[in-house]
Amino acid sequence: MSHHLVLGAGGVGRSTTTELVALGHTVTLASRSGRVTERPWETTRAGAADAVEVVSVDAGDADAVTALARGAASIVNAVNPPSYMTWDTDWPPIAAATLAAAEGSGAGLVIIGNLYGYGQVDRPMREDDPMRPAGHKGGLRADMWHEALARHEAGHLRVTELRSSDYFGPGTTPRTSYLNDIVIDALLAGRAPFVPVGRPDAPHSWTYVPDVGRLGARVATGDDGWGRAWHVPTAPARTFEQAAEDVARLANVKARRVRVLPRSLGTAAGLVVPFMREVRETRHQFERPFVLDSDLTQRTFGLAPTPWDEALTVTIAARREAKATRAAAAA
Repeated sequence: MSHHLVLGAGGVGRSTTTELVALGHTVTLASRSGRVTERPWETTRAGAADAVEVVSVDAGDADAVTALARGAASIVNAVNPPSYMTWDTDWPPIAAATLAAAEGSGAGLVIIGNLYGYGQVDRPMREDDPMRPAGHKGGLRADMWHEALARHEAGHLRVTELRSSDYFGPGTTPRTSYLNDIVIDALLAGRAPFVPVGRPDAPHSWTYVPDVGRLGARVATGDDGWGRAWHVPTAPARTFEQAAEDVARLANVKARRVRVLPRSLGTAAGLVVPFMREVRETRHQFERPFVLDSDLTQRTFGLAPTPWDEALTVTIAARREAKATRAAAAA
């Protein structure tokens, strides 16, 4: 068995760590704070608690990341910069540090990516589609991938990128999941979901966080996934309206109509609200069909997405448990 470095202790980082430990590997899980309260890997097998070392690191410090990567078979970059508004300054040093660490240590680099680089699309997205970003965030992610792939093709390192659509599932951090934060939590609280951008009837792919970790662990421990991008196995697309109906059914709560902020008001809000200004670039993802095709990944690795109802049921239970824990702590 081998050792792996996972950067980022959010939902994807913890899920990938859990899957690696379940396969018998050891992990260094690194985050800026070095603190991890949720440790799902500890229930996977005997001795799992000792299989993971949690440490603090600045993911933009190339020397520190390289030191942690020595002896590791892979580096999984599951970092999620804390602010959506500062990607332009947060991502470049992290990308540079992980590339340097992969080159310096010989570890393969697994980049946890997204779909921004494809830009506006008119059919389901596939891994070989060209990068045609619609704005600076998509351009940033596309440039990161092109630089990493160029170094792979030059023989300096091994790299792959795993691309997901919007996350949902247990263990996500705040403000990283539209489905968790806006739809599920609202319905469980007896409120109508209120979506800041998009259309309630536009088909949209939603990627279950444990499925990201499953593919991450599979690629990180194999020899057959390097040198290209892969789409994380993802269930068939569901609109906001359909997702809300499904949540209400599975949670046994009252179904409520999804409300959406009118586009004109969202544009106006962008003049004074930084977040609303930043999401202009990506609002097409929620205004028109935004569908991920993961058939190639499923055929290549023999993986399938967790069934939609099963994934939602687990997520609903996790959100309810988290709410109860917060309430107990505040009492």
